[in-house]
Amino acid sequence: MAEAYKPLIVQSDMTLLLETGNESYESARDELSAFAEMVKSPEYVHTYKITPLSLWNAASAGVSASDAIRSLERHSKYPVPETVLARIRQISGRYGKTRIVKPGDGAGGGTGGGIAGAVLYLEADDEFIMAQLAIEKSVARYFLGEPEGNRVKIDAAYRGHIKQALMNLQFPPEDLAGYAEAEKLDFSLRIGERFAPRDYQRAAVSAFRAGGRGDHGVIVLPCGAGKTIVGIAAMSQLKTETLVLTTSITALRQWASELLDKTNLAPEQIGEYSGEKKEIKPVTISTYQIISAKDRNDEQKHFELFSRRNWGFIIYDEVHTLPAPVFRITAELQAKRRLGLTATLVREDGREGDVFALIGPKRHEMGWKVLEGQGWLAQADCFEIRAPMPDSLRMPYAIAPKRDKFRIAAENPHKLDIVRQLLAKHAGAHILVIGVYIEQLQGIAEALSAPLITGKTKNSEREELYAKFVSGEIRLLVASKVANFAIDLPDANVAIEVSGSFGSRQEEAQRLGRILRPKPGDNRAYFYTVVSRDTREEEFSAHRQLFLVEQGYPYKIIDGIIGGRGQKNAHKKAN
Repeated sequence: MAEAYKPLIVQSDMTLLLETGNESYESARDELSAFAEMVKSPEYVHTYKITPLSLWNAASAGVSASDAIRSLERHSKYPVPETVLARIRQISGRYGKTRIVKPGDGAGGGTGGGIAGAVLYLEADDEFIMAQLAIEKSVARYFLGEPEGNRVKIDAAYRGHIKQALMNLQFPPEDLAGYAEAEKLDFSLRIGERFAPRDYQRAAVSAFRAGGRGDHGVIVLPCGAGKTIVGIAAMSQLKTETLVLTTSITALRQWASELLDKTNLAPEQIGEYSGEKKEIKPVTISTYQIISAKDRNDEQKHFELFSRRNWGFIIYDEVHTLPAPVFRITAELQAKRRLGLTATLVREDGREGDVFALIGPKRHEMGWKVLEGQGWLAQADCFEIRAPMPDSLRMPYAIAPKRDKFRIAAENPHKLDIVRQLLAKHAGAHILVIGVYIEQLQGIAEALSAPLITGKTKNSEREELYAKFVSGEIRLLVASKVANFAIDLPDANVAIEVSGSFGSRQEEAQRLGRILRPKPGDNRAYFYTVVSRDTREEEFSAHRQLFLVEQGYPYKIIDGIIGGRGQKNAHKKAN
């Protein structure tokens, strides 16, 4: 291919620019996604970044530095900068310089089978690396005795802890110690009878299994793309007793419903471990909230769930929300197969490295716009509508502390007028109004004669309202943050965000995800975020939208009202 027609520009800061209109775009995209992180994906040029974590993810999946370099050279318009080539070789080369192996395994051995006893070995490429590690307290604290050459004994109970410590020292280990034997659970999918996994879902499961090198890692798919199906399909291949951790009791029961619908598991084989029930079955589904709950002695009283059965597989739904207590227990579960499911690995606490160390590398990812283009997601139009502040609040806002400014702006009473206009514009649609502040939501729900769902709403009442929404008996729901995650409302096609959690990119993505399931007819969805003009809320809104803008969802900014004269003022936010 002539250089001028190649789609890629490689920059010396490890940034990659990929032209979407080029005929080689798709092949280049598929290759780049194996070793680089997508940063932005607007209409014409997608931006990727090569990072240490992306290269270690690649190396763990068998993609070498040479593979990455060949891909760059094959698709780049211009010569790849030497500094980029050197950095790729240097960073990739650090993966696997340390390894965790079973007793009796030599260098590079021990990819399967059980774990003999409570002792493992940390092995380095040479005694010089081991000497470096031996003087690092964060690693050496887990040694059992002194190193012998390039090997040292470690306690198997601290397998995850030492992986975290090695990651922080830029020596990401290859974990070859395998998995403990677990209880079997033989069941199958109802393929053909009930459903068939989509091509990208099958590809995700295959990537997770990684031809015998996998069974631990993270799958990244957009909201509405069927991550639950990926988890269930992986379970059906592993055929072992499984613990599923979710974000809420609603999500828990949706998992149970999907398992009964899509597999031949019997109801008595599926247990609910929640605030309402404490069932332990071959497949047990629980929530992060119950697992993290503390007793009077400030102890996580439900951690024993992890040892109540010989689980062979643990699924972490919405893994980007994983709380610190579950990170801690996961560090001790390295002999279990582990799958993380998420729409975005963006974590506001910056703990993506811990996800890599404790659950596993990113095994598979699909872009939001890619699946939209294939018809698996609704086409979403995103709008930011700016409401004026009432005169009565301008002075209280001006003199308020910073944190209070945000709430005053978020609860702007003029937002109700905007919501009414949007309801009129989308008459007959299935509409969600979502916010953070309960008093604000109560006022909106009362004004619109709409049902309100908050954290205090009984689960039975929530499920009844969700069912009525799906059936069309009600077409408007007002909800707090409980609607952010794992709510399956396939007919919802309009979301109106009246307040959010400051600048949370996760939350913005999850809320858009509530309306992305494919729709009959024109397959379109509409996402509105209503903010107060000339306030701090505009700043936070811009940050909230970053992830979605980078995925290719430009927001149109509208001043004041939707439709009519206000529509003339609409303009796209710069990407």
